Amino acid sequence: MKMVIAIVQDHDSQRLNDKLTKNDFRNTKLASTGGFLRAGNTTFLCGVEDERVDELLKLIDDTCGNREQTVAPVTPMGGNADSYIPYPVEVEVGGATVFVLPIEQFERF
Repeated sequence: MKMVIAIVQDHDSQRLNDKLTKNDFRNTKLASTGGFLRAGNTTFLCGVEDERVDELLKLIDDTCGNREQTVAPVTPMGGNADSYIPYPVEVEVGGATVFVLPIEQFERF
């Protein structure tokens, strides 16, 4: 048994949740916030049998694609402004950060 923790951008959250449900992957969804862009994320917790881990990872990969997004710069509050970029920049967002952890015991009540 494995615990799969997938952190995805909110933009992909509903589509991933629909696909997890359709493919019989039970999950718990948690709201979270990313550090770099301070954007909303969703963290999915899925307990899954060892033989279905690859299927789950493929589903996440197919659903949560990378894309370019223009972001406005954050004005520096004190400190060194030498590295401050005063114009919007293109950054790559999306995708998923996934952790697969071994589970010793699993109970459902």
